[in-house]
Amino acid sequence: MTKNESKIRSTTVIGVIRDGKAAMGSDGQVTFGNTIMKHNARKVRKIYNNSIMCGFAGATADAFTLLQRFEEKIESHRGNLYRASIDLAKDWRTDRYLRRLEAMLAVMTNKEALLISGTGDVIEPENNIIAIGSGGPYALSAAQALLKHSSLSAKEIVEESLAIAGNICIYTNLSINIEEL
Repeated sequence: MTKNESKIRSTTVIGVIRDGKAAMGSDGQVTFGNTIMKHNARKVRKIYNNSIMCGFAGATADAFTLLQRFEEKIESHRGNLYRASIDLAKDWRTDRYLRRLEAMLAVMTNKEALLISGTGDVIEPENNIIAIGSGGPYALSAAQALLKHSSLSAKEIVEESLAIAGNICIYTNLSINIEEL
């Protein structure tokens, strides 16, 4: 196996805020090279007294390391999503160990959503939709259309968007996990 073939690839994570409610979901597939290693991984979690949702994409160990660091930042900033996200991004960019981590985090409350990248970016989406992972662009496109042209709830949009991405992206399956706020 070449270096690229042995890379763990996955996932689709999408979050939507609509009418004061938030939903974030992911598929369950974990792929190693050209082999599906797992079908039902949980890539979305609730933290901070179930008031914040986090989804991750990238190398699993790296993502869990970042999720743990983010939880520490959320606790120290008493649930302030922006301050915790910026603090984590700053550490991620400047810390020699963290800089090597290959993952992304999508974090959200029922009012705000942010994407945190390893390059030190904290990005707030314009349309209350956040998507990461290899199937993220497919789910994002579907969610944008559903948000604009339907009256579906946030959870229903997430579910339909993941199903569409799962039918297009080979690194995304239809074993869907959704959390709501």
